[in-house]
Amino acid sequence: MSTTTATTTTPQQIIEHIVLFKVKSDTDPSKTDSMITHLSSLSSLDQIVHLSSGPLLRTKSSPFPFTHLLHTRYKSKQDLDAYSTHPSHVAVVTNYVKPICDDIMAVDWVANDLSGPVAPPPGSAMRVTFLKLKEGLGENEKARVLDVIGGIKGAFPVIDQISCGENFSMGRAKGFSIGSIAVLPGLSELEAMDSDSERANLEKDKARDLIESVIVLDYVVPQQPSASL
Repeated sequence: MSTTTATTTTPQQIIEHIVLFKVKSDTDPSKTDSMITHLSSLSSLDQIVHLSSGPLLRTKSSPFPFTHLLHTRYKSKQDLDAYSTHPSHVAVVTNYVKPICDDIMAVDWVANDLSGPVAPPPGSAMRVTFLKLKEGLGENEKARVLDVIGGIKGAFPVIDQISCGENFSMGRAKGFSIGSIAVLPGLSELEAMDSDSERANLEKDKARDLIESVIVLDYVVPQQPSASL
């Protein structure tokens, strides 16, 4: 289930908030559905300009077996802070998330000059990537990694939108300091990108020596929930 509340094509600064959940394997499916429904209901909060939540399509690479994802966007860090402490958000996490999840990870970053819709259309495929950089890297090396990620869209024109930045909330990020999202029109375009392994490896080689660990996850933006939700 997903909910979108705003779209634009003008480049702008957006705050990205990605949360990964590992739902306990013995959880009743109805409780998992309830978690997603209540997370989706938070789209009504004024601070949110986009919210999508649902099961991950697959895990390409991750030392952690996450099962579900929440993606929200905000106009400012202050809006993200207000959302995080909002009573409705706290109630959903307390009553519907924590009782059925045994691991949660969150990464936040500032996406500068984000082009395209703030709300990726339902059916869009998202490649979510988190990077843990090697210790002792300076700002120049971090900038190099971000430049490589930002340039991926040029190497793969099938990508509609690239968002990347340095994580500013390390407390729940398991040491991963760079986040990125590549938005594609759909699964067929994602599969086409993955089929060009030679080009993908060329792009990865540009920053491979700076990276200690990688999480790569795929997610499809679900259809809008029904009015009854």
